Amino acid sequence: MVSQQRTVDAAAMTSEDRVTPEPGVTKLVGGIIEDLQELFKAQLELFQAEIQDDLRQTKEASVLLAAGGLVLLLGGIFLGLMLVYLLNEQVQIPMWVSFAIVGGAFVALGVALFLWGQKKFASFNPLPDKSVAALKEAFNGRIRSHQATDGGSA
Repeated sequence: MVSQQRTVDAAAMTSEDRVTPEPGVTKLVGGIIEDLQELFKAQLELFQAEIQDDLRQTKEASVLLAAGGLVLLLGGIFLGLMLVYLLNEQVQIPMWVSFAIVGGAFVALGVALFLWGQKKFASFNPLPDKSVAALKEAFNGRIRSHQATDGGSA
């Protein structure tokens, strides 16, 4: 009788061991939330690193642009004055006409450069495209993997 009871107990244990309970919806949702938190943390770190690198490069470029712009401004002033005096002496026109001609040429050049720069500035996206694309891809991949684990229902 004891051997029959052991056989029944062994049969009961093996049938319980074979049945694996399906994970509950709460556990699946909790897993998704945990994965999304980890994903967002990683993407935020990547985003911050990318922004810091962009800011560093922008700062370096801005300093060089400002220094170059200042030197160009001074050079342009002296060349403009030289042109005014050259026109006055060589063409024999009044000084005010020489200033008007040179000033008008600089204004036309400045407007053309301003419009060209404005067009160039409007042609790029200031957002870090790599980080945004990686975040979207990772988010969509996580949702798909959890849907496959859950049997396609979310």
